[in-house]
Amino acid sequence: MKTIVICSGGLDSVTLAHEVATERTLTRLVSFDYGQRHKKELGYARDCASRLGVPHDIVDISAVGRLLTGSALTDNNPVPEGHYAEDTMRVTVVPNRNAIMLAIAFGVAAAEKADAVAAAVHGGDHFIYPDCRPDFIEAFETMQRHALDGYAEIALYTPFVRLSKADIVREGARLGVPFAQTWSCYQGETLHCGRCGTCVERREAFHLAGQDDPTPYEDPDFWIEACREHVARHGS
Repeated sequence: MKTIVICSGGLDSVTLAHEVATERTLTRLVSFDYGQRHKKELGYARDCASRLGVPHDIVDISAVGRLLTGSALTDNNPVPEGHYAEDTMRVTVVPNRNAIMLAIAFGVAAAEKADAVAAAVHGGDHFIYPDCRPDFIEAFETMQRHALDGYAEIALYTPFVRLSKADIVREGARLGVPFAQTWSCYQGETLHCGRCGTCVERREAFHLAGQDDPTPYEDPDFWIEACREHVARHGS
């Protein structure tokens, strides 16, 4: 199936791109500049497309992003530190972001007669992000079927939607994904900070997957205490 992958440049979407390139026909990577403070991730998406030999498009929706205020990813609010599954991480929600990106990607897929759009939403996102949950995925695919009725039939491919981040690391290791060539940190500085929720989630995932983490962190050990505190509060 001819498949477009929405690729941020992060571990999940780069792994998905490699999976699609192996198991389907990858036609292009589509990335989005929505004014995120960690915009450097887009360079990793570009490198992934080059590595896989497909076109890469960066869609500039930064004007839209400026209207989606209140998120630590697009405003000057501080990025919270700690475990990803804490309530404090809700400030990283960008309202309706995935719905906006998916709608654009489906339009691109219809225009180039692709069969599917792939997105790397995963089980670890469900707690915080409503537009990463299975119910949303199913409803969005139904909506697009109506929106493109008589014009195109495009599936929404989300193979990680019920998997953990550790599962994705295992899949990436199987596929030979160069994890060092992915970017997760919400701070967007020279190195991964090691303290924001997505850095903690990344480091924990490698640990749980039993894989070496090649990522250099400013604070490589913060994740241990963050995970310990999370378990003490929530039991898992």
